Amino acid sequence: MNADHDLILVGGGLANGLIALLLKKARPELDVLMLEQADSPGGNHTWSFHDSDLTTAQWAWVAPLVGCRWAYHEVHFPQRRRTLASGYASIFSEDFATLLRATLGDALRVKTRVTKLGPRQVCLSDGQILYAGAVIDGRGVASSPHLALGYQAFLGQVLKLTRPHGLGGPILMDATVPQGDGYRFVYVLPFSPDTLLIEDTHYIDKHHVGNGELDAGCLRHNIAAYARANDWSVEAVIREEHGVLPITLAGDIEAFWREAQHQPRSGLRAGLFHPTTGYSLPHAVRLAELIACRDDLSASALFDVIQRVAIKEWRRQGYFRLLNRMLFLAGPPEQRWQVMQRFYGLPEPLIQRFYAGQLTALDKLRIVTGKPPVPMGEALHAARLGSPHQIRTPR
Repeated sequence: MNADHDLILVGGGLANGLIALLLKKARPELDVLMLEQADSPGGNHTWSFHDSDLTTAQWAWVAPLVGCRWAYHEVHFPQRRRTLASGYASIFSEDFATLLRATLGDALRVKTRVTKLGPRQVCLSDGQILYAGAVIDGRGVASSPHLALGYQAFLGQVLKLTRPHGLGGPILMDATVPQGDGYRFVYVLPFSPDTLLIEDTHYIDKHHVGNGELDAGCLRHNIAAYARANDWSVEAVIREEHGVLPITLAGDIEAFWREAQHQPRSGLRAGLFHPTTGYSLPHAVRLAELIACRDDLSASALFDVIQRVAIKEWRRQGYFRLLNRMLFLAGPPEQRWQVMQRFYGLPEPLIQRFYAGQLTALDKLRIVTGKPPVPMGEALHAARLGSPHQIRTPR
């Protein structure tokens, strides 16, 4: 079978986009094609991460993508308010899309629907079949009976205010707001003196936004109420985004990858994300670097290396899944904010290592030492649930 391309990236999201950008820089001789179903790659997102999530070398090539960066951030809870002196940064999907279009040119095809794919071929809705040395599927989370997931669902609005908001840095969690059927907080990113993003965020069992589980109108009302409570007068809604991030509770990672049937995957579809926050940018950066430095980009070689990395990462994340089960399954839903309030009383270097997914054995002991913020019996029960079949998470 002759290949039309060296590599086809199906889906123009963060993970595939970073792979494309780094390959074009490091391996310009390769024929890389990106296929995106929507009008533009990148979607409608704000991707954020902590400074300490990336190495100095990774920052060197990611920095041009960053639209805003802050030297500190805050968290607010009913009995704790804290400013953390660690940096935070955001990438805007419109900037990301602009760079992808400029870098890929005709090798980016939008409004292109894929009906079927395999490790080395892609079938399009118009009947065309494309062949490649390898195809990477980066189309977001795929439901699987081998994973038990919770969800971080959110709706955010970028607001133009009539006067300056007065914030010098982001508020990553404001859990002083009324709670509900899960942990709820408001997330605020100040982009300019009179422009900011406010997101109403919920850790929930079901992942529907605007379709019964979380009503989009209600979330918009919550954002307006939060702005009024902070005396922020809104002149205009510039942009709205909503999304759902997966939060892993339990699973059988080997069965998950057998289900892939040798199809290389990337990003959320490969299970490469922080298990507690759902953030995927650091994982996407590392995967792009891994692929860019490989000589063998055949489908079988890529599948093997991505599967190996994903399984290794999953095994490292067992402690995070235990904490997630405590957050989702232990204690009354309206009191689960106490888990995060207690966590944010820990030393700042530990908090940085938590978000970077690099906890030490001492860190893990420190997090669970003392009186738990949820009922002990329910916490122990949640800790024992290791199989997706033991956890009833509606899909």
